[in-house]
Amino acid sequence: MTTLHPVPSRNVPLPVRTGPSLGAAPWETEFPKDVWHARALGIAARSQVTVHFDNITRPWLKQLAKRWARWRLTTGLTVESAVLGTKAVESFNAFLDSTRIPVTGTADIDREVIEGFLAYLHTHSAGAPSHRIRIGQFNTFLLTMRRHGWVTDLPSTAQIYTEDYPKETVRQPRALSEHVMAQLENPENLAKMASPHHRLITVILIRCGLRISDAVALTQNCITRDKDGAPYLRYLNHKMKREALVPIDEELERAIAEQISYVNGTGNSGTRLLFAHDRVDVYGAGHISASSYTNALRSWVRECNVTDENGTPAVVSPHRFRHTLGTRLINLDVPQEVVRRILDHDSHQMTAHYARLSDTTIRRHWEAARKVNASGSVVELDPDGPLAEAAWSKQRLGRATQALPNGYCSLPVQKTCPHANACLTCPMFITTADFLPQHREHRTQVVQIISAAEARGQQRLAEMNARVLGNLDRIIQTLDNETHANPDHLHEENNRAGR
Repeated sequence: MTTLHPVPSRNVPLPVRTGPSLGAAPWETEFPKDVWHARALGIAARSQVTVHFDNITRPWLKQLAKRWARWRLTTGLTVESAVLGTKAVESFNAFLDSTRIPVTGTADIDREVIEGFLAYLHTHSAGAPSHRIRIGQFNTFLLTMRRHGWVTDLPSTAQIYTEDYPKETVRQPRALSEHVMAQLENPENLAKMASPHHRLITVILIRCGLRISDAVALTQNCITRDKDGAPYLRYLNHKMKREALVPIDEELERAIAEQISYVNGTGNSGTRLLFAHDRVDVYGAGHISASSYTNALRSWVRECNVTDENGTPAVVSPHRFRHTLGTRLINLDVPQEVVRRILDHDSHQMTAHYARLSDTTIRRHWEAARKVNASGSVVELDPDGPLAEAAWSKQRLGRATQALPNGYCSLPVQKTCPHANACLTCPMFITTADFLPQHREHRTQVVQIISAAEARGQQRLAEMNARVLGNLDRIIQTLDNETHANPDHLHEENNRAGR
């Protein structure tokens, strides 16, 4: 086991640094401390700049936690990752404080201790996102110690298995409603945000969907162009460890140029950061922190008295802007692959999280719309009925596989329709006011067919189409009643018809 480094006296002053690259051996200076400063180690921290070990009271455990954190940081993981790991070890230390099981070193960490720790985490953090994170991080800690041979006495039973993890809660999309967004995007409210840093960050989060840690770390050369001259915001996606691009408009491009002029005019002319703060400490100048922006955002939301539809103060966080952009794009029928690329998701599963809300939106409009069958009778579907979910799934399948030019087929997809182009005489046909232009056009065509059939003496053909004409008249009359009662719907219909 690695021995502890001596801790320097509190009276020894910190070495003066003018930048993160100075200092012969920063790890020799920082490693013995209970609080590591990222910039002192030459690490460009984003949202968190310190790693704390002061709550890990067992020397042998603290030493291993430090060694693990140092190894992770030197492999390129972020300070945030090191903090998450350290907090997991801190939780294990707190568990040992609460139990009578004697654990004096890694040799005592067996399956019984692991199960006790799992029970401790369940008691203190069940249902919280940190629950699974703590388990996963501590499991990585055990695996890393064993893999790299940091200890040789860790029992083989000191393992965490897949079934030890609590079931992951499916979290609902956290997009902000348009009612809240209208208040946040109001120019008068944006003007109340005193700091130009915070104002521009807010606009970037809303329009580009960046994570806050990526937004505050933007550099002044963050604008790039394609071959057509269209501007893009270029940033480092620290979670995926890659550069990403988001298309932006000329207005945001001008705002970024104004921000660069502002930063360079505040004594930070030598910085490459877009959101460099004015304070220069012993470790050099850095960008404003994610936490300082988050605090400013909350204060601004309170000052502007932003409320939800019920008049309750709105809960706004930086990451909810990202969810909101994804949901807005999905609801505008932007292809999911395009949304995935804009948000720079690594998997379609993450982007599909936003698509669920789009399905909810479509379903709400479908349930609210007046639906009539082929005879013009109103079809009632109970959105709260016991078969509501199944009925909606069937409608979604019908829309995807049996969509018609003038309505939807409600015949189960497992069955085959025996009628060829006879939907207006079919009891399974359902339509809404969205198709009024098609129904009117169809009626004109049917009248022409009947007139021609009668002129040629084709009585059977005229009778068949007369039934269709009667159904069309009843459908149009029923749906017309809805549009007259709802002028907004009539306006949308006219737009779709090109009037």
